Parts: sequence; C-alpha cells; structure tokens
Amino acid sequence: MTPRVAVVMPCLDVGATVDAAVESVLAGTFADLEFITVDDGSTDDTPERLLSWQGRDHRLRLVRRPHEGIIPALNAGLAASRAPLVARMDADDISLPDRLSKQVACMDAQPDLAVVGCLVRAFPEADVRQGFRIYIDWLNSLVSHDDITQQIFVESPLAHPSVMVRRAWIDRVGGYQERGWPEDYDLWLRLNEAGAMFTKVPEVLLLWRENADRATRTDSRYSVENFLRAKAHYLVRGPLADRDGLIIWGSGQMGKRLSKHLLREGAPLAAFIDIDPAKIGRRRRDRPIVAVDDLDDWWGRFAHPVVLAAVGSRGAREIIRRHLVERGLLEGQDWWAVA
Repeated sequence: MTPRVAVVMPCLDVGATVDAAVESVLAGTFADLEFITVDDGSTDDTPERLLSWQGRDHRLRLVRRPHEGIIPALNAGLAASRAPLVARMDADDISLPDRLSKQVACMDAQPDLAVVGCLVRAFPEADVRQGFRIYIDWLNSLVSHDDITQQIFVESPLAHPSVMVRRAWIDRVGGYQERGWPEDYDLWLRLNEAGAMFTKVPEVLLLWRENADRATRTDSRYSVENFLRAKAHYLVRGPLADRDGLIIWGSGQMGKRLSKHLLREGAPLAAFIDIDPAKIGRRRRDRPIVAVDDLDDWWGRFAHPVVLAAVGSRGAREIIRRHLVERGLLEGQDWWAVA
C-alpha cells in the first residue's frame, strides 16, 4: 500500500546528528510513512549510519548520490517517494513525537490546504544567537494563512524542515528550482503566487538546531542580496503587477538595495518616503525622497498605487503599519512589508 506521508531528508556529512534525527521521526506517533533519506555524497560515516537504520526499519530508504547540492538532493528525494503528503526534515533537527500526526490531521480537516508548518524552538539553548531568536519569534507569530501571506515578502515565513506539503502542489509549481536564491523561500513564493493555502499547527513540533555551519550562513544563495533578488522577482509578478505607481517607504540601505532589483525587474518606482529631514528633498535612484505627510498626495497621483515598507530596523514595521492603517490602506492589498 502507498504510505500517506513521505519524509524527505537530505544528508551531507551529518554523522554526529543523523541518528537522533532519524529516531525522532521513526519513533513518532504517526507510523504510515516512508522515510526517504538522500545522501548527497557524504565523506563521513553518514551513509553507513543510514544503511544501519534501513536494515532495522523497512520504512527508511537510502538514496545515494554524488555531491550535487541541496536542490538536486531534494528533487531526488521527491522522485523516490510515493506518498501524497511530503514532510521535510533536516538531519540535524528533532521532530517531536506528534508532529506528523498533527500535521496530517490538519491536512485531513482542510482539503484545500497546500502547506502546513508548525512552531519551532531553537536548540541547543546556549548556542542560539540573538538574531536567530528574533527571527524565530517572528516566524512563530505567523500561524494563519493571512498572517503568512501578508508577511511573505519580509522573510521566509516557514521553517523548511517543519513543513508538510501536498505532493500535488509541489508538482504543480515544478518542484525545487535553482534560481540563485534560497530554494525553500522560492518554493513558498511560487506556491503563494499559484494561490496555495498555508497554515501552521500552533504548537512547537520541531526542534531547529542552531549551527554556525548551517547553509543559511555559509551558502551565498542565502545572502541578503539574493533574498532581495527573490523578493523583487516575485513582487513584480504578484503585488506589483498592474500597478502604475510604486512608493517605497524607506530610502536607507534596505530601500536602496531592494529598489535596484525592483527597477531591474521593471517596477514602476515613483518615489521614496522617509522620516529623516536630512534625506527629504533629495533623490534616490533618480526618484524624489518625500516626507510621510506627502504620502496622500503621491498616492492620489496614480490609478493603482502600492506601498512597500522597506525599513528593517526593529519596531519600524509596526510604526509604518500604524501610519498606513490610519490612512485606510490595507496590508496585503494596498501595501506590503518587505523588510
């Protein structure tokens, strides 16, 4: 019989952590699964450890490949799987016992749901950096579909190893793709563009390991610049499509860097807004920098305007949100936060 869930886990030189990761999945309360582990050319004892698990539990299968990177490994795992639901797992994380059971129950209760994540907790506690804590606090604050999609251009709103996705939706958008930016963020943006529904089980069901060697810190695809490239690409295809006037709130480094990529994608950039008196009256990307009080005037100049809030400093998003809400602008319709 076809299992209900395929757990796909790419592995590269993870001998120190893979046993705990595998055990956490196989010992969970949901048993109707296939566990596709993809060894991406490890040079340590990872393959031997996975072979040992394969011999002990028929649900685990090892796919061995030469080292090609995360995207080919993920697609190889998908190709080897049969189940209609695909759960991601990383080989240095811990899946809590009820994770898969609760995510399957959520999928069963909402047939139109494409992606279900969960809340996560970083570990080991002593190694968790402040920036990672701030990101996880934000990540865990996004549970509903509206929360996730309204904030999707700020950062990746789902922890990749925490998600379960309907296989039909992955196939619909073409699997994992190499575009020079983060593969998981790219998948969420393509699914969002295609009209997919997202949610999270509002419980911590995955322990997400903090690691100085994690790809997000060592692979250039996860750089700020490449995140901005991804945002610009999908903003122009989505929220900015059919708009005739783009106003960027924030002419500092974030607004400057994002606007470069937006202009390359053909965005109709009209003006920047800033609160710094020293910047108001100057120009950025040959567009005027204007005061907050000028927003109503600039908004009225266009038939279909849009605002992007591009200030990354802590607390700025809430201040900008308050100003825009007071003007009757709707988040996710008239404006989006992008930093």
